[in-house]
Amino acid sequence: MKAARWVDLGRVVCEDVPVPPVADGQVLVRTAYASICGSDLHSVFLEAPAQPQEPGHPGHESVGEVVESRCPGFAPGMSVLTVPHAVDGRCLAEYQAIPGSFCIRLPDTAPLSHLLMAQQLGTVVYALRTHPFDLVGKDAAVIGQGSAGAFFTFLLKRAGAARVLVSDKSPARLAYSAKLGADLTVDANDVDFTRAVREATGGRGADLVVEAVGSRETFPQSLDLAAWGATLVWFGLPEGHGHYPFSFNDFFRRGLTAYSNFGAQGEPGLHSFRYAVRLITDGAIDVSPLLSHMLPIEKVDEAFRIAHDRTDNALKVSIKFQLED
Repeated sequence: MKAARWVDLGRVVCEDVPVPPVADGQVLVRTAYASICGSDLHSVFLEAPAQPQEPGHPGHESVGEVVESRCPGFAPGMSVLTVPHAVDGRCLAEYQAIPGSFCIRLPDTAPLSHLLMAQQLGTVVYALRTHPFDLVGKDAAVIGQGSAGAFFTFLLKRAGAARVLVSDKSPARLAYSAKLGADLTVDANDVDFTRAVREATGGRGADLVVEAVGSRETFPQSLDLAAWGATLVWFGLPEGHGHYPFSFNDFFRRGLTAYSNFGAQGEPGLHSFRYAVRLITDGAIDVSPLLSHMLPIEKVDEAFRIAHDRTDNALKVSIKFQLED
């Protein structure tokens, strides 16, 4: 089978490797589509692998068809969403052996390429479910409108936020966010997002701030955007392993609350991912604009470059596999 493998800093290659064996409790999935996540980009472009990586790693977002099952509840021919922990991801491969506990059976009422987006959407659903926040009539600000940031925009507006104010450096991403309900879209290349939020809120700031980038540039801004007593959601994966300085005195004296979120794959019953699947199949959210770039596995290195450099108005870069009839 063909599989991607992370071999060096900023370098992912496509190789021919054996199909993995299937152990008890696992299913063998023939991958149809896989997506490149922001956490994959952090891994590949910020550090060289400390040891040889497994084929298919670091991909952990995919959909496909069960071809062999050694797990009750799954049978050949079933379509599934795979949601392994990122460290265990082997999704950038034509075949993957994965525990059935990390698979969700999919309906046939939506294209598989659309249901692929349920993995990322599910992580955002989980982030908001684990720390419920009353948004009705309140203002929210979201830094970053990649797929995760855009899904925050959609869910916050759906939850009753009076206004959702967002920023990004990609006009294409901002245009998609407007379709999802963003009330103010700010191109961070040209406009100071903090000033824009302050002006929109009469100098008060946002009641909920989501940092969906994880960079050292945007992290401190999450505090600048916050109103007194606001809640901060630090969702973006940190860059590297260094410290992120911020003013704890400011944080403390303004009565702010902050939390990070990780590990949706460990949720009992995977309910957040299942809800994400329903949102897509019911037509509550249109994810088709996120299918902006779909490259074959043979061009996986190019796919990572496009995703990293955000070239050609890339919203979400995915990989497709040539499936046999």
